[in-house]
Amino acid sequence: MSDIGDWFRSIPAITRYWFAASVAVPLVSKLGLISPAYLVLWPEAFLYRFQVWRPITATFYFPVGPGTGFLYLVNLYFLYQYSTRLETGAFDGRPADYLFMLLFNWICIVITGLTMDMQLLMIPLIMSVLYVWAQLNRDMIVSFWFGTRFKACYLPWVILGFNYIIGGSVVNELIGNLVGHLYFFLMFRYPMDLGGRNFLSTPQFLYHWLPSRRGGVSGFGVPPASMRRAADPNGGGGRHNWGQGFRLGDQ
Repeated sequence: MSDIGDWFRSIPAITRYWFAASVAVPLVSKLGLISPAYLVLWPEAFLYRFQVWRPITATFYFPVGPGTGFLYLVNLYFLYQYSTRLETGAFDGRPADYLFMLLFNWICIVITGLTMDMQLLMIPLIMSVLYVWAQLNRDMIVSFWFGTRFKACYLPWVILGFNYIIGGSVVNELIGNLVGHLYFFLMFRYPMDLGGRNFLSTPQFLYHWLPSRRGGVSGFGVPPASMRRAADPNGGGGRHNWGQGFRLGDQ
């Protein structure tokens, strides 16, 4: 048990709380302590009965059972791997910026869920984070099951197909990819590669709550330290190299 505790404490803070909630909420439902009917996102209950907790619980809840357990565990693994890599990589030392990314993606997913009557939001949020990681490390060669190898930029779409095989649907994964693309475009691509304005900015109260842990410029529209090191040393005509990252499965 001490080994499990040490491993859990080694997870970066934001990912650790997200991971813990994604285990605890389905477990509470599985034990029958709370009915799943109170955990999923129902637009009518949220908008007209003022059950304001539903967008939050729907982000952490997943109906674990004989037909869904493997899909749940796979996506829990993706949450741990890619949220950890983002929090300790591109957002290293900048927890406020990382939390803002999660909040932006979550709000977009909640709005989409209310519009499309989606009851579960766990997979879309996980896929949005995975998509951002894949774009920041787009030229990295990753390995997937059965020894297949490809660039990281294709990973979200490979996982979309993989989840379709084991889960039978691609709507959640597709929405997650689209939301992740929206964030990546507004934060990195549009202001840095296309010279546009910054539409996203981390609120100052998040910096007061979660101050940056090291020097440097923080905020959106400015490349993190890892990306600045990966930039073209010859200037590259204003283009940035998004290729630095990790191999799939590296710790």
